[in-house]
Amino acid sequence: MANLSRSAILLGFSLFVAACGVPRGAALQSEVLNESESENPTFQVVEVSRDMTDALSEWPATGWHGHYHWFGRDHGPDSSVIQAGDMLTIVVWDNQDNSLLSGLDSKQTVLPPMTVSSSGKIFMPYVGDVHVRGLSQPAARSRLQNALVEISPSAQVQLSVQPGRNNSVDMVSGVGKPGRYPLENRNTKILTAMALGGGISNTLRHPLVRLQRGGKTYETRADALLADASRNVRLRGGDQISVVEDDRTFNVLGAAAEESVIYFEKEQMTAMEAMSAMGGLNDARADPKGILILREYDGDDLKPGNAGPDMQQVVFTIDLTSADGLFAARQFLINPQDTLLATESPVASARTILSLFGTVVGAGATVNSIAN
Repeated sequence: MANLSRSAILLGFSLFVAACGVPRGAALQSEVLNESESENPTFQVVEVSRDMTDALSEWPATGWHGHYHWFGRDHGPDSSVIQAGDMLTIVVWDNQDNSLLSGLDSKQTVLPPMTVSSSGKIFMPYVGDVHVRGLSQPAARSRLQNALVEISPSAQVQLSVQPGRNNSVDMVSGVGKPGRYPLENRNTKILTAMALGGGISNTLRHPLVRLQRGGKTYETRADALLADASRNVRLRGGDQISVVEDDRTFNVLGAAAEESVIYFEKEQMTAMEAMSAMGGLNDARADPKGILILREYDGDDLKPGNAGPDMQQVVFTIDLTSADGLFAARQFLINPQDTLLATESPVASARTILSLFGTVVGAGATVNSIAN
């Protein structure tokens, strides 16, 4: 009777293990890639090696446009120039008696403030339109004074300029004090303007600097702007600057230290850097031969051969147990919206089975002790 009870318990444990399957947290590499061996697979498998990384870097970008578009050094004059929209205040001094430009009791005439028109001109009494756009303040003063020579050879002009919309920049968001800031001169650079705006907000995660100019948008990571002097470009009147968060992400699943959505820590991240950002692999579970990157391409991106993917869905595989795989992981770039899957080690699954088997044996031994 005791033997029958022991057999029943052992059979019950065996049926339980068979029904529930082996408990584990991720799929095996062989399970994920199993379909690739079929006659009509729905995805392409690409083994990432050092010989392949250069070719793979030329494949179409996914999840974004491939890199942030910024510009190099932007040389320009060091002196400020008058632009359309600037406000000019003109004072004319004339010591001649009965001057058309000054009153009886005064040797000066203050003209009403004038806005430089879209054509770059202002109207001067007794003279007419005078073109001043593109001139420095001293050059504009000299031109206005020369224009008055026929009216009064001794007249002198005093000129002050209040920068308008076209000689200022807008700090839109992501700084301590958003607002419109006049350019002190044409040598004003973006870091100077951002400092005037109170600096980048410390609440932003991985800040991205965005500059809009002439209908185009330029972007660069704030850390790259601070590190590379050549990115600290000169500003132009009308520039609009905003600082936002870099919202590019990739997913981490499987036998990783932690399954999560990870934000890009810099403009480009390699597979090795991505694994470091996720906290590495779970030493007890992960298969270092089975690091998979799942990526989806648009139909227009298909280019059979090394020039591009053969299929829209591609699984890239990396083997971290070889030097070739380790170096390849340092070169292969992760794209936004990629999924990095650390597959389960077959050894870990075998250990789980042995552990369950030991539990069953232990249960049988307990039954024996109870029966005896």
